Amino acid sequence: MLQLLTAVWPPLSKLAREEGGRQKITQYTRIATIVLCVFQATLLAQSLADPGQNYLMAGLQDAIDRLGGRPLVPNYGLGFVITSVITITAGTMLMMWLGEQITERGIGNGVSILICVNIVSDLPGALIQVWQTFVGSDKADPKSAFTLVLLMGFMIIVIAGVIALTQATRRIAITYAKRVVGRKVYGGQTQYLPLKINYSGVMPIIFAQAILLFPSTILASIFKDVNWVQKLALYMSSGWVYYVVSAFLIFFFSYFWVATMFQPTQISEDLKKSGGYVPGIRPGKPTADFLDFTMSRLTFAGAIFLTGLYVMPGIVSSLMQISSSAAQFFGGTSLLILVGVVLDVMRQVETHLPGSCIN
Repeated sequence: MLQLLTAVWPPLSKLAREEGGRQKITQYTRIATIVLCVFQATLLAQSLADPGQNYLMAGLQDAIDRLGGRPLVPNYGLGFVITSVITITAGTMLMMWLGEQITERGIGNGVSILICVNIVSDLPGALIQVWQTFVGSDKADPKSAFTLVLLMGFMIIVIAGVIALTQATRRIAITYAKRVVGRKVYGGQTQYLPLKINYSGVMPIIFAQAILLFPSTILASIFKDVNWVQKLALYMSSGWVYYVVSAFLIFFFSYFWVATMFQPTQISEDLKKSGGYVPGIRPGKPTADFLDFTMSRLTFAGAIFLTGLYVMPGIVSSLMQISSSAAQFFGGTSLLILVGVVLDVMRQVETHLPGSCIN
């Protein structure tokens, strides 16, 4: 959120260019994290009093009913809410500090690595659930085992496709004019400007989920006893309408992120100042228009990729009758974050290997 505001809000943009401005923006990020954590922790603590009133905890309420219907929180009150909020917020601050320490002293983005570890920790349980569904159940037969093999092969194909499209770029040839300085000749060589197909990364999916789930969660928490509000919240978080609206929001935020972060005019001016030009394209505004047009087409392809990846877990879970925790490894935000973090860590590890500087 702060990264996006830095690009669109002039005061933050000016602050980011000043000396010590990045440190102030980091401090603002910490404060915003704590405020959001307190708000979400309060809603979570309130929903624990009656999980049946929260559509996100429907499975928990079913488990409580099977165990005799005893309340999840026997002595619910203001003290429980305050204690829960303090505990969750303190844990969030600890994880935020730990992520910053990993970033400063380790390899890669610390917070992303923590999220990645959390995703990987679900893998053993997901594998056990899939195994019990297709092999360990009483209804298992040779066809079920064959389906399991096909499912594992499909997961490998999806992961390979995500890796390929995450790293895919369109290389724009940049030629630099020759310049004679004294007795030396500079320029004359051709370099390439890489434009990523998935330029916005996982951000469009995150913004789409926040816009759809955040309001529905608030409504469901505030109007616990209103039946039609609960149905509306459930309708906004599942079903074909949810996926259609999510696809529209993913396309919108993909283009919005590129329009905000990608600056073709600035790139064109920098190329003109350094004597570089795109072969066949005049410097200045024609180059900026060419880069903008090329990036728009790449963004369309990237948005289709993100949309397909986002709906893949729901399709797999519905067709194969597996849990959502197992289906998350077939696409969605979890797989995209997992692949991105692993690739980033691998790139940074290579920079520390002997001989990497020579190469």
